[in-house]
Amino acid sequence: MTDTGVDKLKLMIVDDEQDNLDLLYRTFRRNFQVYRANHALSALSILDKEGEMAVIISDQRMPEMNGTEFLSRTVERFPDTIRILLTGFTDVEDLVEAINSGQVFKYITKPWSPERLRVLVEQAADAYRLVKKRTQELRRALRRESLFNAVTRAIRECLDYGTMLQKIAAIIGQAFEATCCLLRPVEGDRLTLDQFSYHDPKSDLANYAFDPDISIEKVLQTSQYQLIQDTTYEGNPYSYLVVPLSYQQDLLAVLTIYQCGSDRHCWQDEDIQLIASVAEQAALALSQAKLYQHLQQKQEQIRAELEVARQIQHNLLRQSLPEIKGAKLQACCYPAREVGGDFFEVFVHPKGDLWLAVGDVSGKGVPAALFMASAISVLRRELSQEAPAEPNIVMKNLNYALCNDLIGNNCFITLALACYSPTTRELVYANAGHIYPLLWSREAPIEEKPHYLKVRGIPLGILPRWQAQSGRLVLTPGDTLLLASDGITEATVSNKLLNSEKTEGVIQRASRSMLNQDGFWQLLQSEAQPLSLSRLLARIQADNHVQEDDQTILSLEVL
Repeated sequence: MTDTGVDKLKLMIVDDEQDNLDLLYRTFRRNFQVYRANHALSALSILDKEGEMAVIISDQRMPEMNGTEFLSRTVERFPDTIRILLTGFTDVEDLVEAINSGQVFKYITKPWSPERLRVLVEQAADAYRLVKKRTQELRRALRRESLFNAVTRAIRECLDYGTMLQKIAAIIGQAFEATCCLLRPVEGDRLTLDQFSYHDPKSDLANYAFDPDISIEKVLQTSQYQLIQDTTYEGNPYSYLVVPLSYQQDLLAVLTIYQCGSDRHCWQDEDIQLIASVAEQAALALSQAKLYQHLQQKQEQIRAELEVARQIQHNLLRQSLPEIKGAKLQACCYPAREVGGDFFEVFVHPKGDLWLAVGDVSGKGVPAALFMASAISVLRRELSQEAPAEPNIVMKNLNYALCNDLIGNNCFITLALACYSPTTRELVYANAGHIYPLLWSREAPIEEKPHYLKVRGIPLGILPRWQAQSGRLVLTPGDTLLLASDGITEATVSNKLLNSEKTEGVIQRASRSMLNQDGFWQLLQSEAQPLSLSRLLARIQADNHVQEDDQTILSLEVL
């Protein structure tokens, strides 16, 4: 371990127990210049003589002066010193005071682990070196920050890429009192025809008086700055510096700064480093500006593509529902984004059976929409057979067709599928992990709970083989079957929506909670007749300001 001007960093250990002093000395003497003191006053005397220590390790409980008080006395004189406190007892107040006042880097309880203490001291030494290094660089950093702020302010005021380049050329040219400053963008490792320049109004030399093409070519090849000095033009000494503006190895532009005149034609190393730093800052801004423009273009493209996808997905769903003798159908589907994973299907088989389905692909957006399209396609193929199988067999075939893709993409589909025979009013249904369908009769008493169709299997895409039974029941006139997605039952609504009736003399606290199936049933009961699904969803969406999931609902009313 070394430091500027010395072979070893200074480390002081203060402890009233000689054994601890000896142990600590042996632990650190090879890597540090170690000073020992057996009490705080002796340690202060050593500091008066030897000056600043990189690290001080002090025991807490010592005679005359404890560790916290001793360390606090060193803060003002040696603010950069890193302080470590050793304690053999639980004195919480002293430790909190030491740490909160900024006096202590870390504290360790006795007995300590030599290896842990060694690592901690290494960290403290690294922190000390860093503080010293930053102190030495402070003056240069302040100058750099001032120029950075000027560049940043100017860039923020720019409305387009070209104006930004012109601003950068002008600010750097003025800041370094350049005779001329040229900034040329780079596309595909080649200079563009655009050129942005600054010219000192006090100089009568034209921009074209200098020819940096050879240096610029070297910059394009190496991405390293090029400096040309001790050159004359018409008897005038001049120099120029060619600096690349690169971000993440992507060359964005080339900056050329000319200085002409005997009093300012030589470049100092500090100036070159500062210009290089400013070039990095400007390159970052240019990269962000280009990225922003690119993102805007991409967003417009994505927005247009999503609109096409939304329309395609919308067209996949039934735009008009069939008229069934003795029954009434309704269906609504509202994706949370432009496209979604919810879907419904209403299919009338040539033999008269009515097939109903509501599905929900896990996730949202484009990936879910793609699986939604696949699911509808496979489902319609199955239902178009001359003699479709029962719902549980159709579900099994769906799982077989989609399982590999679903598992490979860590997705699954919940689906409720039902087949209704208008002649017999028999309903056969299967459920792959979907929320329970609701069945109720408008003839039933209002306090009666709905009948949940609870025959259910696992979602599609979980296992290679799907197995579950179909449920069967016979509907009667006045019955309503409702299939919904969890985007409805999991919507967060205010309690006022569910408790719309005011209780006299009671002030209800406004709060929000998940609707759930019980709350959904409560809303259904409060709906005006005849039932309108679009009106029901409008009530939910009006109260649920942010739609977090796709919402789909389908109903069959037996007349």
